[in-house]
Amino acid sequence: MKLTSVIENIFKKYLPSPFTIAILLTLITLVLALVFTKPASASVGSYFIDVMQFWEEGVWTDGLLVFAYQMMLILVLGHVLVLSKPVSRLILKVTKYCTNTASSAAIVSSTTMLVAFFNWGLGLIFGALLARKVAEHAQKNQIKLNYPIIGAAGYTGLMVWHGGISGSAPIKINETGHIKSIMNTVSSESVLAQIPEIIDYSQTVFSWWNLIVFFMVVVTVSATFYFLGKKAAPTQIDLPEYALHTNEKAVTKAEKLDSSKWLAILFGVLILITFFTRYFEDIKELKITPNLINFFMLGLGILLHGSFKKFMNAVSESIADVSGILIQFPLYFGIMGIMKSTGMVALISGFFVAVSNAETLPIFTFFSAGLVNVFVPSGGGQWVVQGPVVVESALQLGVPLPKAIMALAYGDQITNMLQPFWALPLLGITKLKAKEILPYTLIAMVVGSAVYLLGLLIF
Repeated sequence: MKLTSVIENIFKKYLPSPFTIAILLTLITLVLALVFTKPASASVGSYFIDVMQFWEEGVWTDGLLVFAYQMMLILVLGHVLVLSKPVSRLILKVTKYCTNTASSAAIVSSTTMLVAFFNWGLGLIFGALLARKVAEHAQKNQIKLNYPIIGAAGYTGLMVWHGGISGSAPIKINETGHIKSIMNTVSSESVLAQIPEIIDYSQTVFSWWNLIVFFMVVVTVSATFYFLGKKAAPTQIDLPEYALHTNEKAVTKAEKLDSSKWLAILFGVLILITFFTRYFEDIKELKITPNLINFFMLGLGILLHGSFKKFMNAVSESIADVSGILIQFPLYFGIMGIMKSTGMVALISGFFVAVSNAETLPIFTFFSAGLVNVFVPSGGGQWVVQGPVVVESALQLGVPLPKAIMALAYGDQITNMLQPFWALPLLGITKLKAKEILPYTLIAMVVGSAVYLLGLLIF
């Protein structure tokens, strides 16, 4: 596929690391602020100092730093759950139904998207391990298989995650006062008065129209992978067995305590009892928050691993996926600090208002979010930077906030099929290369985009 080869070469030659991109975006934002927002009475030097102070204040915004830690825990604890024995057994059971490339690709893509709807970290690692185990199953049973298609299918969870339960934008606007907190220094009093305290999941993730869109994406993308598998030639597979978990013998008394099954079960059950006591009413009201999800996964993870030692071994394996995000989030918070304090958000939203109307704003938001995601591959970081623009524009044009915010979520998630940053854990587990899965993820992106755009136009 020549087109995908060209795109891959462009990424390889010209796209720097995500950390470098975050720094470049910081510098670009700084220059734009100096050019477009400098008061006539201020000198360039004095205003430069002011903008740098805005950036520094944004970097250390307490609420946003809490948000960053919440997002990192969602990824780590999701990974931890996948590495537990019960989930490992589930993955092995699913592989038994994978008898050829077509059926395998459809099964891997559909199950991965369903898991990712619950938790994006869980879906990312689940899809990777499932794809790997399907290939091992084919190798063991001499089943002819196109492995790159299976690997691509295991990545499709990242094209539905932001519209799911752990999506950064839906989960944060479900927190009391969050929208107003990011709009306080951006919007006028009249606009702030229109902002609700929360937008709960009944209006976004669990709304009837989002569930229909999600269902249609699962069906169409899975069908696409089925037909791709029908026509694909088999590839050679040479993989050692991927150990999903290991058993280590405890020797000392301290190690026996670390490996105690009953102590882990006791503590895990205590966490889950506390969880249901604390969050039962919130669950009934569909008030899903990062703390709710993470607390549940913490208790469930300890319970499923069966010992603190196995749980911490899984955490150690999972934590590497957080390293890049950990240092990038503050840089995006700094960008947001500049945009908010200089008035750039109002300028950008004014542009969208000028070129859009109530019908076209969600479409513009979808495409702009997809473009931003190529350069800002963190959904949480993108919400911090682009969220205020979307909210301000939607309120000025009378677009329902849930629809505008989900348009951002749809656009952000769909170009993950083009941006291979989040595929790094999958590539490490499957031992595939980005250029091998990219042709098929691009096709999935086109199909998914058509469904999302149709949904935004109809609903």
